[in-house]
Amino acid sequence: MIYLGGWEEIGFGLFRALQLIFSGDPEVLRITLISLRVSGTATLLGAAIGIPVGASIALRRFPARTLLISVINTLMGLPPVVVGLFLYLMLSNFGPMGFLRLLYTPEAMVLAQLVLVAPITAGVTLSAVSNVDARLKEMAVSLGADPLQEVRIILREARLGLLTAVIVGFGSAISEVGAIMMVGGNLLGYTRALTTAIVLLTNQGAFTEAIALGIILLGLAFAINILLTYLQLRTKAGLFAAETERHHPVT
Repeated sequence: MIYLGGWEEIGFGLFRALQLIFSGDPEVLRITLISLRVSGTATLLGAAIGIPVGASIALRRFPARTLLISVINTLMGLPPVVVGLFLYLMLSNFGPMGFLRLLYTPEAMVLAQLVLVAPITAGVTLSAVSNVDARLKEMAVSLGADPLQEVRIILREARLGLLTAVIVGFGSAISEVGAIMMVGGNLLGYTRALTTAIVLLTNQGAFTEAIALGIILLGLAFAINILLTYLQLRTKAGLFAAETERHHPVT
């Protein structure tokens, strides 16, 4: 008899994942929806905060700019468990934000992921906007554009990078486990997400179910990223078409 080791568990996990998906298992559906709701909300909020912050730093020159960029680059690598510990202390009954009663709620999970996602979207946005050709701004000024119009023109040119910021932010959120487990508590039917459920099942020795949820998580992340990448490629195609028309106008 040939011993397949971990490959056997992976095979059973794949089969179990297909079973859970096609049977419409209510618990798996609930966990998946919690993951989507928490990570999707954190990504949208992170983009709403990070993109304006990153663009503002990229477009302006001020004394503490270098220091602020260094801070953002540092925050992009925040350890999730450190974020979880900090928020746990802040949100616990004896903490300064304990009166909000957010600990062990989906809102606390969103807050934890937001702290991780916002610096990432800000950093990627900063890089994307900084790499826009400086001649574009000079051209806009020479054509009489006001400051607001300048910003709109530059952000439009950098929109491919802005979409990349959202993609990277979502990838960070959907795969996060340490912080949301600490502030969410991994409560069944309420704060249990795909990543925290995988950790729990692994600790219990239920490797087949853990692998099944892992495959579902990968499939979910892949599907979302396929959609975002499609939008990114369409944006890139639009930029290429506009550039071609500008250099070779139709007469």
